[in-house]
Amino acid sequence: MSALNHPRQEQVDLELFLHRVRPRLRSLFARYRIPVQDTEDILQQALLTLLYQWETVRDPEAWLLGTLRNRCLLYWRDCRRKLYEVVDATVLDLVAGSEIPEQERADIARDLATVIGRLPERCQSVLKLRYRLGYDASEVAERLGYSPTSMSKITTRCLATLMRHLTAAGLLKKKKPQQH
Repeated sequence: MSALNHPRQEQVDLELFLHRVRPRLRSLFARYRIPVQDTEDILQQALLTLLYQWETVRDPEAWLLGTLRNRCLLYWRDCRRKLYEVVDATVLDLVAGSEIPEQERADIARDLATVIGRLPERCQSVLKLRYRLGYDASEVAERLGYSPTSMSKITTRCLATLMRHLTAAGLLKKKKPQQH
């Protein structure tokens, strides 16, 4: 009979378990630089999953720490993806926007063209179709022979490369992560 079969015993065991792993959890969140306001959500999701699978998990501490490592990596991947989506929308607005003075828009387009010209051929093709010619993702996929479902990943990688080059060229300022 498992120690987690009785509600009172479950609470005691869970509290002891959490007390025992708390220092390692703090260390893990600090290592991955997860903002304090997001650590609780990530931890709660992982703990709920652990509780549902408790009977099948051989080593709950190792399982929890491994799951949290994966969730921390996914957290930052999602943050980067959101950032690239914002960059995507912003660049499209800047290039196409009529509220920006013509000279400024021309300067931005020239700077973008220069930086895009330094990127790998694949990224050049994707970004030129996307920003110079205004194609949407499905049209870019069709023209370049990619699967429409892979365009998001390809575009995200190309935007990441573009951002690195823009930062290196001094056209974007690199934002330092906040310490908590």
